[in-house]
Amino acid sequence: MTESADDQVLSRDDVAHVARLAMLELTDQEIDLFTVQLGDVLETANAMNALDLGDIEPFHHPLGLTNVTRPDEVRPSLDREEVLSQAPAVEDDRFRVPPALGEE
Repeated sequence: MTESADDQVLSRDDVAHVARLAMLELTDQEIDLFTVQLGDVLETANAMNALDLGDIEPFHHPLGLTNVTRPDEVRPSLDREEVLSQAPAVEDDRFRVPPALGEE
């Protein structure tokens, strides 16, 4: 970054404040480094916002890809009784699994 300290998009205090909000413990060297790096990111975003893109058609992918999908077709599935017969535990014709997060 070639700007003076007065021209910076982001101050050292801003980075320290955000770090505190995020509950991050940063060293002085890390704050200095992240001030420069985050400032560069914000400068790039500001430069992109300044572009006149009114004549450009919006797009979601630069290569114009199209999803390739197969048609939905009803097909026979596995036999429920056979599948459940191999399960370690069954309850009400369904797989029985342990409670999530220790809940009962």
